[in-house]
Amino acid sequence: MATDFEPDGTARQSSLLHLENLSKRFGGVQALDRITFDVRPGEVLCLAGENGCGKSTLIKTVSGVHRPEPGAVMQWDGQDMTGLDPARARELGIQVIWQDMALFPEMTVAENIAFERNLGSRPRLVDYSAMREEAAAILARLNVSIDLDARVASLSIANRQLVAIGRALVADARLVFMDEPTASLSRHETDALIEIVRRLSAQNIAVVFVSHRLAEVLDICSRVTVLRNGRYVGTYPTEGMTQGRLTELMTGRELDYETRALTAFAGDPVISVRGLSRDGDYEDISFDIRPGEVLGLTGRLGAGRTELALSLFGLTRPDAGEIRLGGKPLKMLSNRDAIEAGIAYVPEDRLSLGLVQPQSIGKNTTVTVLDQLLGPGGLLSPRKQGDLIDRWITKLKVKIGRSEDPVSSLSGGNQQRIVLAKWLAAGPKLLILDSPTVGVDVGARAGIFEIVAALAAEGMAILLISDETPEVYFNCDRVMHMRDGRLIEAFVPAECALDDLEEAVHA
Repeated sequence: MATDFEPDGTARQSSLLHLENLSKRFGGVQALDRITFDVRPGEVLCLAGENGCGKSTLIKTVSGVHRPEPGAVMQWDGQDMTGLDPARARELGIQVIWQDMALFPEMTVAENIAFERNLGSRPRLVDYSAMREEAAAILARLNVSIDLDARVASLSIANRQLVAIGRALVADARLVFMDEPTASLSRHETDALIEIVRRLSAQNIAVVFVSHRLAEVLDICSRVTVLRNGRYVGTYPTEGMTQGRLTELMTGRELDYETRALTAFAGDPVISVRGLSRDGDYEDISFDIRPGEVLGLTGRLGAGRTELALSLFGLTRPDAGEIRLGGKPLKMLSNRDAIEAGIAYVPEDRLSLGLVQPQSIGKNTTVTVLDQLLGPGGLLSPRKQGDLIDRWITKLKVKIGRSEDPVSSLSGGNQQRIVLAKWLAAGPKLLILDSPTVGVDVGARAGIFEIVAALAAEGMAILLISDETPEVYFNCDRVMHMRDGRLIEAFVPAECALDDLEEAVHA
């Protein structure tokens, strides 16, 4: 049972949810080991930890999907809640908004929000008028405006998040778990979502916020509970907490945050872009990247960063300007031309664009170089394929079971390493990384940037795109600031402060 006082002697607030000695084992894997977890009414609590630390298992246990091992204490408003199942969890007011949000894309906004009101043991006619009224009332409560008749498939990720939150409120939520709610959102959309979370807290609805973006965690949450390798590390106030300290608690090690050393890059540019324009996307873009240089590209939503990357990879055609690779003009009719020229592109959405999810880890790794793996008779050589897979799995330190396992079985950080392996196997001259750490935990992020630094040290030219200014500041030699489709200014991190870059981007 929880004590009545905090360690510093102050009175402890009453708990909405209280867990002690919570363990969960799957076969020989100890997913959770004697976890303590406590959520207070109306608070915003962060659940932090690297991928695989047990966060999802804990959420599924609290929401009734998993049963804990005997001996666990689970209390809701001071009352025992053992024997929990998903239906009972919803009755108590426990709602989970997973990263995929589990919405019905071909149904309307109103139908998705009021969905749970139409669940029941007996068939009945749907009252569409009442459904619309309820959905409208919920959106008004959130102070947002979304077309109730719009199909969810047509909405932005940010608006889908709001629909998912609305559905939770219809179900009379008292505790909402949000799993990586900002992973695919821009900075502007993230700020808007944070305001919604604060509004829920003001309505005495507790929110457990799971995010790898530590700056927003420290901004929105009052406390943070840290898990590491399935064990409880501790719960800490966010006041006075730093990103560096939180990272250390999550990973068990201290990570360095230093800018790259100031370097004068020699040699001819790997890529030269002059006056590149595409109507409605970007205008008059010019830059060079030399061998071994990491050039950052940052800016707010709508800046045109990804649109520029798509043209550099041959997926869209610019209306004017010139791209030179290795000093030679490059005319691309498709991304196949870009690949053959030596350009690789790691997209922001690795799930749908970077990987073939149903396929194995091995097949995803070798998909770009199958023509190089042929044996006698023009058939794929298992030996060559296996050697290539082993080489890149080892070089990029990808944590896998077997190469035959589906790539979807990997954590976000390891999936991103497979996307990198897929392109690096093709031996590119220019590597374009578009938001490479979306949905990746802090420890895995550090590992990805170690790979980036190593590739640059080997002479590869790299374009790193991110709307998280600390990422480009600490991992790039130069940073270009893009706004409304134009390059506004350039920064050299070794010669400026992070605040200078952030102030310029968010001005």
